[in-house]
Amino acid sequence: LDTQKQAGDLHVHVIEVTDGALVAGAPVRLALDAERRTATRANHSATHLLHAALRNVLGPHVSQKGQMVDGERIRFDFSHGQPVTLEEIDQIEAEVNAVIRQNLPAETKNMAPEEAIEAGAMALFGEKYGDVVRVLTLGRALDGSGPYSVELCGGTHVARTGDIALFKIVSESGVAAGVRRIEALTGEPARRWLLDQALVSRQLAELFKTPVSEVLGRVEALEAQRRKAEKELADAKRQLAMGGGGAAQAGPEEIAGVQVLARVMDGVGGKDLRPIAEEFKKQIADGIIALVGVADGKAAVTVAVTGAAKDRFNAADLAKAAVIAMGGQGAGGRPDFAQGGAPDGARAEEGLAALKAAITG
Repeated sequence: LDTQKQAGDLHVHVIEVTDGALVAGAPVRLALDAERRTATRANHSATHLLHAALRNVLGPHVSQKGQMVDGERIRFDFSHGQPVTLEEIDQIEAEVNAVIRQNLPAETKNMAPEEAIEAGAMALFGEKYGDVVRVLTLGRALDGSGPYSVELCGGTHVARTGDIALFKIVSESGVAAGVRRIEALTGEPARRWLLDQALVSRQLAELFKTPVSEVLGRVEALEAQRRKAEKELADAKRQLAMGGGGAAQAGPEEIAGVQVLARVMDGVGGKDLRPIAEEFKKQIADGIIALVGVADGKAAVTVAVTGAAKDRFNAADLAKAAVIAMGGQGAGGRPDFAQGGAPDGARAEEGLAALKAAITG
């Protein structure tokens, strides 16, 4: 299933016994998955080219912090203090693929570690090397000044850079402070990934009845229309909630000597309550605005306290009373403005009643 190097130069083969028993002295036959082995070679050699490209594009501070290579993909962790931009990713990919197209033979030499490092080979910090190391050279520098990648490595590699065929970065992310991760594909998996992306582009072009080159513009236009529609809908909800019929037209009431505007607003979610409360604050300069919005079966509470009422009442305490009455856990915010949520919008009136009770003390 796998081969690991343990206790120095001891090669350990990980096996699964599917029939019979393994006993000392029994003859065994080791068989490799040739296709997977070839793909692993390509991915492993590509990590060396990727490492060199990262240093060329991002700077000499880049160093390998970890990697995973198998027959499917590459995962490469490296030191860098910020996300890699799309432009930088394009440069890195272009460099690696340019070296792949050189189709130059991979060169390996065995030498002493000190001699290898003096010759320009890159050693990985924290790795332990023996008296003799294997130096792998891949490709020629794009400016013709020397080799492209020279590193100490004892693993399996391609015979020529062209055996990698194609290199494509599919993701870039942060994994720790100052450490980024790139995932990439080579060869046939990279080709299939590119075909899948092209298929999505063609399908979108057919859907929009436009050339592929104009799909992005259509998507951006639709996104702008969506944002405009959402804003118009939110404005309409706010106007309806503030000036609608029935209970919505009722003015503030006096409770415990303070003006209180308390309303249940159907179809209004939590994110829409705040601007409504801000509008009501213009009408209630000294008092309490208590709003319970009900949407998708859930309740949201917003409480604002204005003027001299702030000396007597805490918005967070009032909001918490309403939320708990509706089956929620509590609310948070400032003494003059607080919000919370509850799972049962059907109990909105109970929430307002509990809030009013909290005002009376």
